Amino acid sequence: MRTSIVVRSLVIAAAGVAIPLLAQAGSSVQTGAGALTATAQVQFSITIPQVLYLRVGTGSSYTTGVLANNAAIDAINFAPTAGQIGTGGAVAGTGGDLTGGVETAAVIGNGGTVTLGASTPGAMNDGAGDTINWSSITTASTTLTTGTALPAPVLANGASANLTLNPATKTVFEDAKWTYTYNITAGNSPAAGNYGGATAAQNGLVTYTASMP
Repeated sequence: MRTSIVVRSLVIAAAGVAIPLLAQAGSSVQTGAGALTATAQVQFSITIPQVLYLRVGTGSSYTTGVLANNAAIDAINFAPTAGQIGTGGAVAGTGGDLTGGVETAAVIGNGGTVTLGASTPGAMNDGAGDTINWSSITTASTTLTTGTALPAPVLANGASANLTLNPATKTVFEDAKWTYTYNITAGNSPAAGNYGGATAAQNGLVTYTASMP
């Protein structure tokens, strides 16, 4: 019984000490004649979550602060004319969220250096043994809403070389318009057929990856 009384007395005593300390945290009263000064304090903290956002094509409205998942996969299509097959040259695409073979591309990160790369399963093929190398498709990057245009990885049969975005402030916010072009070499056109596309075995899918430590 004595132990119970002692413990209860300690709890009451501790509570008695804590009450005036808490009361003093946000208010102060001074009395007396002459100049008086009263102070009160509030302590703040801000916790910023680490974020990495990548958009290529259709995606959320990052310019208005909407960083959200979007499962859309845009299709870029090239259909050279007979004349282009004969003379070679650059073929503009169709499709893309900005149309005309142009995609919105954006990277937002707040954890320092970001690496950006692309990969393909291999050369595009038509399912009949004929192939088109990804190096024949170029990506031109031009400014969209940010002062610096987000650079585009060079497409390859397999993994591209990674690009490094290294901000001085640890925060990356870059976007661009990526315009895709198919380049045909005169006298070296691939055989007739449908290359790439939605058939997985024909290697028509490019996967872009952004990474942050």
